[in-house]
Amino acid sequence: MDAEQQPTAAALFDAIGAEYEQAFAGSAAHHASLELLLEHLAPHSRVLDVGSGTGRPTAQVLTDAGHEVLGVDVSPVMVDIASRQVPRAVFRCADIRELPLEDGSLDAACVYFSLLQMSRTEQATVLARLGRALRSSGHLAVATVPLDLEDVSGEFMGRPARVTSFGPAEFTARVVGAGFAVLSETSSVFTPAHPAAVPEPHLFLLARRG
Repeated sequence: MDAEQQPTAAALFDAIGAEYEQAFAGSAAHHASLELLLEHLAPHSRVLDVGSGTGRPTAQVLTDAGHEVLGVDVSPVMVDIASRQVPRAVFRCADIRELPLEDGSLDAACVYFSLLQMSRTEQATVLARLGRALRSSGHLAVATVPLDLEDVSGEFMGRPARVTSFGPAEFTARVVGAGFAVLSETSSVFTPAHPAAVPEPHLFLLARRG
């Protein structure tokens, strides 16, 4: 399948739907990342969840802890699922590359694996935009698959996809270059609960603006 025939991120995740949550629900590293973020949040913080998916675990954990969550996702199917599963959060079908963000308006942002279908330039731009949208000393929880890949064709949960990422050192450098100080860095290998899944390296960072 050539690049013109590859599904968009919206089409890919529309097709995956609730299967994504089922496949990744067992990620202990994701839950640990959220727990670490919670330790740094003041009560009733405003948090942006980029690529919010089904709303679980990220938006669910944050709203259960009393925080105000806005989830954005390019997939209408995911937004519908999340709105039903996590009614205390607000979800919008939107592209983070185009979503207006007011400077200093957020206490935290979560970006779990949602950069992987953007170009390297777009990933850097999104990280910089989030840096500006966070208040001084606001926090970023971000995760990626830390492989040196650029617009590589492959499969994700049995469906065709194109992926772009960075190796771990380069990805961390991009986060720092966007104006963040890295507080925590955790690497793990996770195999999603899906018949087509293979073990994936995961990198979770917690960073603070400035």
